[in-house]
Amino acid sequence: MSNKYLVIDTKILPEAFEKVVKVKELLAMGKVKDITEGVKKVGISRSTYYKYKDFVFTLTEGVECQRATIGLLLGHERGTLSTILDIIAESKGNILTINQDIPINHTANVTITFDISKMIKELKEVIETIRAINNVIKVKLIAME
Repeated sequence: MSNKYLVIDTKILPEAFEKVVKVKELLAMGKVKDITEGVKKVGISRSTYYKYKDFVFTLTEGVECQRATIGLLLGHERGTLSTILDIIAESKGNILTINQDIPINHTANVTITFDISKMIKELKEVIETIRAINNVIKVKLIAME
């Protein structure tokens, strides 16, 4: 029997799930020395942590190879795509494909697929950074695998 995964907005989940993920992050970053210290810091019991630790993950945790595809609408200005690629590279994302249409009416559609398995930033943060660039009109997460 294979596992089935869902992506769910944390707004509808019990707070304990987010706290379990937070403990895992604190441990991974070395900000706490052990599980006991981590659960005390976030305010959950050890039993809650152990009950959910193997079943609650962030989007990039627990999977060996992940890819994300983003669609962009860019203003036709020199250096915009290069800046976006730099942001992905600085986050340790590995570009797999780039598809760019010919600019029409001073805008171009671009689709970028990249490996996110080794990224040092959350995908949401990378997308928000890209969204803030001049000449980026629209950014949309198309798919994750």
